[in-house]
Amino acid sequence: MARRERCPRSKGALAVCNSGFDVCTAHLRFATVTTLGVTGGIGSGKTTVCGFLEEKGARVFYADIEAKRLMQEHADVRAAIVEAFGAEAYQDDETLNRDYLAERVFGEAERVERLNAIVHPHVFDAFEAAKERARDEGESLLVHEAALLFEAGGDEHVDVTAAVVAPEADRLAWVTARDDVSSGQVRARMQHQLSQGELRERADYVIENDGTLEDLRRKSVELYWAVVGSR
Repeated sequence: MARRERCPRSKGALAVCNSGFDVCTAHLRFATVTTLGVTGGIGSGKTTVCGFLEEKGARVFYADIEAKRLMQEHADVRAAIVEAFGAEAYQDDETLNRDYLAERVFGEAERVERLNAIVHPHVFDAFEAAKERARDEGESLLVHEAALLFEAGGDEHVDVTAAVVAPEADRLAWVTARDDVSSGQVRARMQHQLSQGELRERADYVIENDGTLEDLRRKSVELYWAVVGSR
């Protein structure tokens, strides 16, 4: 017979637990966490959108942060990078030589693809692990934020996708100010990403970042309820 007690995975909620199988209804309710892939070109505002989603209670997996961690800490990734781009890819203190790697890679499509082929599979492994944790911890929405979601095949790892698009002039202004780079350097990065037209066609949801910050917040909240409410 089931007894009422607090399940350690129900975040404090009182749930009916089966003493023989250690299963509770609160955990089963979120056994199928919804996963949302959020993407957009450089300077589109996708990270800001993810911040608003976090405010609503979503958990966000930032692919770029995970990729940087892997390049610094994962032994297999480090070895593959050194083999592909030389020992200079890491400095004497063993930290990633970002300037060197950027100089060697960006602007060369073949080298970009080679670096992505080294890092992306491990990023997806990390996302799948994050998905399992989200299920175990009763999360209802897990967001995968990635600039190259479609290009890398990340859309195959999520339930639905959303693209954030913005006027090119705004994107150039934001990124040149944020990163202290030239508009030419920003356009070079854009060339390695899908066009905004392609993003609109491929994504399940599209957020037009063409207004105020409050407009973007409102659209992000609408996206949250559209995704969570549809599952």
